Amino acid sequence: MKTERPGSFYHSLVLLMLGAGSRVVDSAELARTAAAWLAERLSETVRTQKSVSIALSGGTTPRDVHLALTATGGVPWDAVHVYFGDERCVPPDHADSNYRMARESLLDRVPIPKDNVHRPLAESADRDAAARAYEALLPDVIDVVVLGIGEDGHTASIFPGSPALVESERRYLPVIGPKPPPERLTLTPLALAAAGVLLVLAKGEGKADAVARALEGEWNPSATPAQLARAGVWFLDAPAASGLRRRA
Repeated sequence: MKTERPGSFYHSLVLLMLGAGSRVVDSAELARTAAAWLAERLSETVRTQKSVSIALSGGTTPRDVHLALTATGGVPWDAVHVYFGDERCVPPDHADSNYRMARESLLDRVPIPKDNVHRPLAESADRDAAARAYEALLPDVIDVVVLGIGEDGHTASIFPGSPALVESERRYLPVIGPKPPPERLTLTPLALAAAGVLLVLAKGEGKADAVARALEGEWNPSATPAQLARAGVWFLDAPAASGLRRRA
């Protein structure tokens, strides 16, 4: 499991100050700015290794980024392979399905080959078997993992106190969360630690306390799992960043 790296917060802060990665932006510009960064990252990776993998997240802020990404040119969609950082255990056409949200807001709007979209079979009765089968599909390194952050500090479907936080072998697990629908599949800290880059999106004052704990709080991912992405690239609007002591 990932442990805190010395100076990891300051890595995020340096990116923020240099404008090369993490940013505090206007609420209306967050989706467009994050989508532009994401398009550039995907394109750059394809130029060096011919294909790129991305794990998508659920939530309203990632949905807005998806929509903005569809209007951003230059993404080599034929070389992009899509995975899901977590999924609710519902059918793929269910209103709560992360896959359905991604399909409606992104995948049906861009020329990505159907075989490049890898969906976990989260609706299966045997959740553990579904998680193991999906783990076998995952690349050793997911180039970009898109994450959100909940008001309780969770990220993906790793909630405070989750047994997934102490998993040391598996990269994808069935979990039970406190929010409906409770049964979910999720990437584990092991998979997050191996990712090429973690992109964290947060918008709104309701996320301010969780963002502050994730980026500046005492290291305790059991209480604030989003700390696992502390050294990632964070896109925040001003209300979400309002609890930070240090801001660019």
